Amino acid sequence: MDLLELKREQLKLSSKIVLQDSFSDIRTIGGATCLQMGEKLVASVVVCEFPSLKMKEHKTAVLTNPLPYKTGYLAYREMPALIDAYNLLDEEPDVLLVKGPGVLHQRRIGLASHLGLALNIPTIGVQDALTFGILEEGKVLVDGEVLGSEIRTREHSNPLYVSPGHNVSVKTALEIVAKTNVYPHKLPEPLHLAHKLGRKITRKTVESGGQE
Repeated sequence: MDLLELKREQLKLSSKIVLQDSFSDIRTIGGATCLQMGEKLVASVVVCEFPSLKMKEHKTAVLTNPLPYKTGYLAYREMPALIDAYNLLDEEPDVLLVKGPGVLHQRRIGLASHLGLALNIPTIGVQDALTFGILEEGKVLVDGEVLGSEIRTREHSNPLYVSPGHNVSVKTALEIVAKTNVYPHKLPEPLHLAHKLGRKITRKTVESGGQE
């Protein structure tokens, strides 16, 4: 991995990120996450109806030789598998929730932003921990600009951090995540389902000795 070259690419691509809503109506919402399976990555993508959040479809893709993890370059590791899984969908969601940062990133192009730009779709990043920015009264600021939000989706659990990926505003990103929360799950329902079903695939594969 030539990190200097990847950094240059990120800086170039980040200027293309749009933090405005590119949609009016939402009929479907997707969830996308990657899970580790030995030395492989399993990308899991679901599409749910909105606002019922009933799952319509689920697709997975396995990446056998992912790039090593480097802080700030998660997209280069996980995006190939996520794109492969996404391209298997029969119906593209109106908005895609991604387990990872959006613009809350050193160069304002975390996994959700990079994926949204690559697929040309609205995306929202959802993180378990705040890795960039300063938290003030539920808002995450970077250089004085609000780029994300803190949300507590389950009592007595740690909060989540939400940021727009691409073609979504900060305000709408938070509103959508709030509307996709289903008790008692901590993650927004599309991400919860993607993670749960992805874990089933990885467990089944491991138990069968690597044969799906």
